Amino acid sequence: MTRNAGKLRLLLVVPGIVLLLDRITKWIVQSRFALYEQVDVLGSVIRLTYIHNPGAAFGLYLGPWSRQIFLVLSAVAIAVLAALYWFTPAAERARLLAIALICGGALGNFVDRLRSAHGVVDFVDVGFGTLRWPVFNVADMAVTTGAIVLALSLWREDRRLERVP
Repeated sequence: MTRNAGKLRLLLVVPGIVLLLDRITKWIVQSRFALYEQVDVLGSVIRLTYIHNPGAAFGLYLGPWSRQIFLVLSAVAIAVLAALYWFTPAAERARLLAIALICGGALGNFVDRLRSAHGVVDFVDVGFGTLRWPVFNVADMAVTTGAIVLALSLWREDRRLERVP
């Protein structure tokens, strides 16, 4: 198998798995929870809270056009990520994995925005008492993990280039 075939497989498999897990978990939450229902998983530190987020990360909302704006931004981001993926060398496995994770997460939330005017389904609620992180989902976890891995990959490359005379 050529490196490009492995690269293509990674781009299809990783986002596919992320999208599948995201869709399944959102379906479970939507079919078993009432909107705004909360269920403690690990005391009140980790709980499931079913909400709709009409905006973007951390509840960023741009008014009545948020859905359309974030649909377009998501589509552009997916296209840019695909181009970045294509031009990343096959040997940069961590970077390719990171981009694939971000693509999968972006696709998961993109599907939610396409399917419903209510916005993205979020349900993972983490925090202590009233000090809580914004509620998120599997797609958000993939985007965040991918972004961290991508940043580390780029930092590692930058450090490597600094050592070259």
